[in-house]
Amino acid sequence: MSMDRHDKEKEMASVLLSALYADVISPPQFRDGFVMLLESADDLAVDILDAVDILALFIARAVVDEILPPAFLTRAQKTLPESSKGYQVLHTAEKSYLSAPHHAELLERRWGGSTHVTVEEMKKKIADLLREYVESGDTFEACRCIRELGVSFFHHEVVKRALVLAMEIQTAEPLMLKLLNEAAEEGLISSSQMVKGFARLAESLDDLALDIPSAKTLFQSIVPKAISEGWLDASFTKSACEDGEAQNEDKRLRQYKKEVVTIIHEYFLSDDIPELIRSLEDLRLPEFNPIFLKKLITLALDRKNREKEMASVLLSALHIEIFSTEDIVNGFVMLLESAEDTALDILDASNELALFLARAVIDDVLVPLNLEEIASKSPQNCSGSETVRMARSLINARHAGERLLRCWGGGTGWAVEDAKDKIMKLLEEYESGGVVAEACQCIRDFGMPFFNHEVVKKALVMAMEKKNDRMLDLLQVCFDEGLITINQMTKGFTRVKDGLDDLALDIPNAKDKFSFYMDYAQKKGWLLPSFGASVVEALPAAAAF
Repeated sequence: MSMDRHDKEKEMASVLLSALYADVISPPQFRDGFVMLLESADDLAVDILDAVDILALFIARAVVDEILPPAFLTRAQKTLPESSKGYQVLHTAEKSYLSAPHHAELLERRWGGSTHVTVEEMKKKIADLLREYVESGDTFEACRCIRELGVSFFHHEVVKRALVLAMEIQTAEPLMLKLLNEAAEEGLISSSQMVKGFARLAESLDDLALDIPSAKTLFQSIVPKAISEGWLDASFTKSACEDGEAQNEDKRLRQYKKEVVTIIHEYFLSDDIPELIRSLEDLRLPEFNPIFLKKLITLALDRKNREKEMASVLLSALHIEIFSTEDIVNGFVMLLESAEDTALDILDASNELALFLARAVIDDVLVPLNLEEIASKSPQNCSGSETVRMARSLINARHAGERLLRCWGGGTGWAVEDAKDKIMKLLEEYESGGVVAEACQCIRDFGMPFFNHEVVKKALVMAMEKKNDRMLDLLQVCFDEGLITINQMTKGFTRVKDGLDDLALDIPNAKDKFSFYMDYAQKKGWLLPSFGASVVEALPAAAAF
């Protein structure tokens, strides 16, 4: 609101932010709020002509007032497209305002100041009174001077400056700790202001260590003293740990994104799905699976049809091997949330995303109901909702399956229908008297271990239709040789279970046969232990059918 008003209101807004910092609004909330402003800068510029410049001033002022750390600019730039207004805001704040000589003083007076003393002037007053205290040692007089400043919301600066002075002049440490203790006991410096002062110093320890090499050691020795004497809340150590954990999480995520980009680029060159799956498993970060999906499709969108086809094929493999349906859904939600930004660089992004969604349904990676879930999780009134509607239209069109399987020309990879035809011919040949070893070699030659669940499914259905349990011998050999994994075997049995009602129309005893096959497979150890529990309720009428 202040952006569209006079300088007086802009100055008041900056002063208010400083007062709210830490007492009411936490540092992470401040950072998130400024990020939201940056993300909406394009919209703000429509109504406020000089929005970029004004927002740049607010951010620069927040850095000067130590509400935002200088590193905020660099971190935020990495999350914004270079063509966005938000990116321009950060560039302007850094190059035009924070790099200027005497920038702190200029920014403090940019909007004509306020009815209050400027931050820089207040900092000078605090520094002067603390140095006088070091010389006099009069704690009562020092507390009176702090009270007369009349800036209770800025007492965190007193705490920070006192601690820095204690580190700079080690003989002054007992005096400074005594002052802070007295101020806390009198209620002059509130608990939240005390914690805020310690927190601000903790954030700047790396820079402080350049001038005071022992700064970190000294700080670590002061904190337990302050907590044991009761003038620093013990929650400070907990919040410091949480901030450290958050930074470590950010670092892990950045490192993960860097590594998966390399893995995806290598896949586009090699077309080696098993190697990619091994690389992902080596990272041991399954909680970031949705981020991998987003990165995979984003990179594919900006490439040729070959890579788009490879990305769709890979999704099918990942869903079978290591990705849950929830991972896939959340990955597409993340894609749709950033769809408008993606469209700035890739003009046809919305149509291409719709194809990826529709293709995922055709490949049994998602079911149509998942599209409803994705739509409900996506932001309302955004291009993502239109993308989901477009995907539904593609799926409902005539000959949708065939068209979507060929939407990118099939690429250099495999087409689902072709693979199914080859598997059917292989099993028919084996059923009519073929050799197990030869059938296993054919399955191996397909080079599609992530699609072996189709072998299991078709083998079970054929055994039911032909009343020939010889198919179980083939599955046993495939399992013993490690050709079909327990995951693939379970996936195949699950797909047959899901289609039992339809199968029963053509094969009356389908449920009885499936129960028999399932018991056999469990005895042989083909299936995951969780599979049995999932089908107990699904087949209540199997025995009585």
